[in-house]
Amino acid sequence: MTVKWMSVLLLLQMSCYFIPGNCGKVLVWPMDFSHWMNLKTILDELVQRGHEVTVLRTSASIVLDPSKSPGLKFESFSTSIGKDDLDKVFTRFMDVWIHEIPRDLCLSFSPLLQKVSEELSDTFLSLCRDTVSNKQLMTKLQGSKFDVLFSDAIAPCGELIAELLQIPFLYSLRFSPGYTMEKYSGKFSVPPSYVPVILSGLGGQMTFMERVKNIMCMLYFDFWFQTFNEKKWSQFYSEMLGRPTTLTETIGKAEMWLIRSYWDLEFPRPTLPNVDYVGGLHCKPAKPLPKEMEDFVQSSGEHGVVVFSLGSMFRHISEDKANAIAWALAKIPQKL
Repeated sequence: MTVKWMSVLLLLQMSCYFIPGNCGKVLVWPMDFSHWMNLKTILDELVQRGHEVTVLRTSASIVLDPSKSPGLKFESFSTSIGKDDLDKVFTRFMDVWIHEIPRDLCLSFSPLLQKVSEELSDTFLSLCRDTVSNKQLMTKLQGSKFDVLFSDAIAPCGELIAELLQIPFLYSLRFSPGYTMEKYSGKFSVPPSYVPVILSGLGGQMTFMERVKNIMCMLYFDFWFQTFNEKKWSQFYSEMLGRPTTLTETIGKAEMWLIRSYWDLEFPRPTLPNVDYVGGLHCKPAKPLPKEMEDFVQSSGEHGVVVFSLGSMFRHISEDKANAIAWALAKIPQKL
């Protein structure tokens, strides 16, 4: 089945070069913040190659701005969750993750991280329910005859929409906590004997005791911590599809997984044919710097400069952490 759909997608791509006007129609279920920035790079390229791309945009969307993406089509609709509601949930999650979670071992993540993860899961579930329960929207999508759905795996619902529309779907993903989604839905192989569990804090050259800790982290993410409330999502998906199913099973029907990382930066492990590493797609050719920045760079001498960024979701930082970062950066010879 995977080879079949990969062949279909390849033929769709080739048809755009030889048969004008016969390109594919892509539906997108996006994620906000930096996830959207990465996804948008791929979508813009699809548009450049002649495909028609339609992005589902809820009223809660924070960074999705149609005016900044003229080549994309946006299907906007209202939901019970507002922009401020979603922003508060994300902010709460980031505050807990950055300021309140101990880092000595993954087992210390619970119960704080679990609580905010459930809040985020319930918010996503409400957005998904509002989307698929919108009969006018779903009827319009059904009539549009999309060829494929592209989704960010960390924002559930895209796979349900694809199932309801009876079209194949693929994912963009960096990682899920503990690699649980990759293992149980994507069937990735992540042997804990030599592959550190993501968020374990362990490196590639593990001692015996570090391997024991790695096994403990694997068990923690497998049987204790849930990124999404599996019971609630599985019940909802079963109701909407009219048959018993689970979130894990539905996600597992993805035809391809595009991992936002470089394969040579990952710990060595087996890779499936429907997995591709696409790290760096958001990078663009360099442009000339403004004069004041160019002067700063040229004055740095042989050591060069360091650009320090905290990402798209970072709002504030405690004085202690700010001082720790400043102290560490002050020790290097590069200009900042």
